[in-house]
Amino acid sequence: MAEEAKESINHKFGGKVRTRVGGILIENEQILLLKHEGIGKKAFLWSPPGGGIEFGANSENNLIREFQEETGLNIRVHELLFVNEFMNDDIHAIELFFRVERTGGILKLGEDPEMENNQILSELAFFDENRLIKTENDYLHNMFIGINKPQEVLNLKGYFKFVINSIT
Repeated sequence: MAEEAKESINHKFGGKVRTRVGGILIENEQILLLKHEGIGKKAFLWSPPGGGIEFGANSENNLIREFQEETGLNIRVHELLFVNEFMNDDIHAIELFFRVERTGGILKLGEDPEMENNQILSELAFFDENRLIKTENDYLHNMFIGINKPQEVLNLKGYFKFVINSIT
């Protein structure tokens, strides 16, 4: 599945810079993450819910839409925490991460409408400190490098660059 997912991602998003929004939802000292097949150094990457910014809609509205599509949850968007630049072979994304708060909805694994019939979202889970520590860094979004507790993500500020494979 990972190789097929990687091909679909490269076909859909490769060769261009994409701007994305992501939501940091922490509840009961756990952070909500989605398993994205075909992304990262290995076969998959755990990353916060979010997605591409659609033309004509602001970042907040895009994040509300993406969160609903991927998790079934309704959210309120709070402050911008940090910006991450992700580069992996043909994939290049600028990611804006915001703190979010659940306001309703029912938690369930949704889908990424942009991926149509080649869905890359395969699992949805809350990670606590123990699960973060036990998960190899190559399977986690780079925001978790040097972080053990989910709440520590809220202290990240500024710009981060995550480059894997051949791009520098």
